[in-house]
Amino acid sequence: MPKDLSEYKRKYDMSRHHAWAGSVLLAVLLAVRVFLETSEIKIDDWIIIFVGVLLVIYILTAVFLTYKYRSGLSVSREQVVQVKVEPSKTDVDLEKEHLKIEKKKAKIEVKKAKKTNKK
Repeated sequence: MPKDLSEYKRKYDMSRHHAWAGSVLLAVLLAVRVFLETSEIKIDDWIIIFVGVLLVIYILTAVFLTYKYRSGLSVSREQVVQVKVEPSKTDVDLEKEHLKIEKKKAKIEVKKAKKTNKK
């Protein structure tokens, strides 16, 4: 079964995002603990430890997944991007479009003139 490198790249990016988010959450948890201890607000240490362990497991899982999907990083070098390019309009085509617009404007003016003459 061949690897879908673009899918691996997407999964790698998501895993990397979760690893960073988990580490930030862990830092916030530890900062809150320090602030609470500094202000002498008592909180059970088991709560902080439990949440901290969950965050560490979350971070390690995300880091493991980034390692698993790291082959997706090579997709930018290997994947050929196909761009659909519209052929540029020539001066003749632009002139034709301009004439069509002018013709429509002239018809509208003729209709307006007929309406004003009837009144």
